[in-house]
Amino acid sequence: MELTDEDRAALRERYRAERDKRLRPDGNEQYVEPTGRFAHLLEDPHTERVERPPVHDEVTVAVIGGGFAGLVTGARLKEVGVTDVRIVEGGGDVGGVWYWNRYPGAMCDTAAMVYLPLLEETGYLPTQKYVAAPEILDHARRIARHYDLYDGALLSTKVTELRWDPAISRWRLRTDRGDELRARFVTMGTGPLHRPKLPGIPGLEEFAGPCFHTSRWDYSVTGGGPSGAPMTGLAGQRVGIIGTGATAVQCVPHLARDAGELFVFQRTPSSIDVRANRPLDPAALDLYQGWQQEWLRNFATLQTGGFTDVDLVQDGWTDIAQRIRDRVVAAIDAGEEFTPATVQRAFEDSDDEKMTEIRARVDDVVADPATADALKPWYRQLCKRPCFHDEYLQAFNRPTCHLVDTDGRGVERIAADGVWAAGRHHRIDVLVIASGFEVGTEYSRRSGYETVGLDGVTLGARWADGMCTLHGMHVHGFPNLFVIGMAQAGNLISNFTHNLTEAAATAAAVIAHAEVTGATEVEATAEAEQRWVELVSENASAFLGNAECTPGYYNNEGRPLGPRERRNLSGFPGGAVAYFDHIERWRSSGDFVGLDFR
Repeated sequence: MELTDEDRAALRERYRAERDKRLRPDGNEQYVEPTGRFAHLLEDPHTERVERPPVHDEVTVAVIGGGFAGLVTGARLKEVGVTDVRIVEGGGDVGGVWYWNRYPGAMCDTAAMVYLPLLEETGYLPTQKYVAAPEILDHARRIARHYDLYDGALLSTKVTELRWDPAISRWRLRTDRGDELRARFVTMGTGPLHRPKLPGIPGLEEFAGPCFHTSRWDYSVTGGGPSGAPMTGLAGQRVGIIGTGATAVQCVPHLARDAGELFVFQRTPSSIDVRANRPLDPAALDLYQGWQQEWLRNFATLQTGGFTDVDLVQDGWTDIAQRIRDRVVAAIDAGEEFTPATVQRAFEDSDDEKMTEIRARVDDVVADPATADALKPWYRQLCKRPCFHDEYLQAFNRPTCHLVDTDGRGVERIAADGVWAAGRHHRIDVLVIASGFEVGTEYSRRSGYETVGLDGVTLGARWADGMCTLHGMHVHGFPNLFVIGMAQAGNLISNFTHNLTEAAATAAAVIAHAEVTGATEVEATAEAEQRWVELVSENASAFLGNAECTPGYYNNEGRPLGPRERRNLSGFPGGAVAYFDHIERWRSSGDFVGLDFR
């Protein structure tokens, strides 16, 4: 549908008004660390910790983190002939966020053909377009088995300190099990989604009934299991869930099905697009050597406004990107010049159209007009994590499922017997916290350990004013260290694992080159790091400071962006595909410009 100028102006005003009522001066500080009653959230409920003797030895590469970052790094190292690799992981198994997230309905909202890494290498084809958490965890284990990454892995083991020893050109790694490892190289893939956070709501610790975080789902209370079996323990129970982000969107339908009554406490509604999940038929797929790399490039190209002959993934992520692209093409065909203003107008028109459709879908699905109105998102689609689901909105048509909309104010306080929200007390028997993981806090706090480089400088101190890297990976003053992530690199938020596979290939190439040449130390030069930071710092997402964006972890909780935030949230100019092309050329050239091998 075409919007008039008056329609667009009204949208801008509504977006700003909805944003303003949700702005908070405390930003990220509105969330608190799990302590006291909730200290167990930092522990592992899935695997019993078995005591073992401390390990004292030396490895070529210590890989911190057993999620997909660590797994793909270990895999790429093995592929280039670096076999002495040891994973150190706090959880009782590999999998990262998919080891911790076992709530009912947990699923990735990026298509499995591009999200699950190393499909072609491991010979696996996902069962559905979007696969559930148990299948994702199984694939993580498949990678570990395929590349023998379980060999020597230290699981249920938390790193407590990482310190560079210049006398021996080694990293000294200490753990909570008394281990002391010396490593020539260290890769850090601790990821942004593993440390649970809690809302700083007054009275949270006073709630008398069962209360747990979604990342530590307590099936002893609810019954059922991660595969979706009925939660018989909730029969006749009044259940409350705080949070309406991606996690809540997935587990609310299961809670609504099984609870006696469900109360969903909402501060900001999520954008809920169609998921249209379906089984994958191998016979219908044209899979050939190199197929997954082709799918990855196709998806990333469409996500960054590029052109392809076909949309292989065909989902909500590529839909909005193609609308923008097609409007730009139409404008150029009509005689306009290709300018940033042309792209911006195409983006705004496409986003207005898409979000109008998403709000109209709420009216089509939700029977009660008042509930439907409260579930409509009034912001641009990428201001918050877009959600795709075909059961969430439908759950509110159940007479036992109640939306408690707080008009942007959030829950007021919690008492022993329930929750105060929207000026009313709601009696609750079981309380579920769906507040997600820490994002934007200090790296050492999220990783759980401090990293000490040359001259005793910590990574926290080095990054006090924001990340400083070459390619998002190498840090001057921290030789032989590799940060595996997406910031100051591709920054492809729609498919996080694509960032990891590219970073892993780069780390493996650098380490293999050092092995071949006999270099004992590899470090980014100060000049190369400075040039890279200057290059990416002005390319933070346009959404981050957008006056029409509702606050959330995508945009620094709506607080103003300083140089630190811009550095931490920046990516390569030209987008993800441009970065992936750049880094592939860089690592393939063999010159490794910007690194000092000595």
